[in-house]
Amino acid sequence: MTPEELIDRYCLAWTSADPAERERHLKAVWDRGATYTDPRTNVTGLEGLLAHIASVQAQRPGARVLRTSRVDVHHKLARFHWHVALPDGTTLPEGIDFAELSDDGTRIKRIVGFFGPLK
Repeated sequence: MTPEELIDRYCLAWTSADPAERERHLKAVWDRGATYTDPRTNVTGLEGLLAHIASVQAQRPGARVLRTSRVDVHHKLARFHWHVALPDGTTLPEGIDFAELSDDGTRIKRIVGFFGPLK
């Protein structure tokens, strides 16, 4: 997978309402023992992130996470902008994620996310 495909598949895991589909997307890109950190949580592993995504989706049914920038990569580090689109078409403030990729660049080892614009 290219870095863009890897990140887009990761975003699909956040968007899918079906738990089995969500797990399939995340398993395809998430490295064993990978971590996810944002201002509200810090989780480790596939099961931890799946549980977090399920709780976020329960708060915003039908919301979609969409990548809104190119994926900028150097030295197995990536960054990309995203936003959440609600079913009524409104969007939440954009965020930015930083990803650490595996040595071969095919899996995500760590995501650190920030919400909203930098002021």
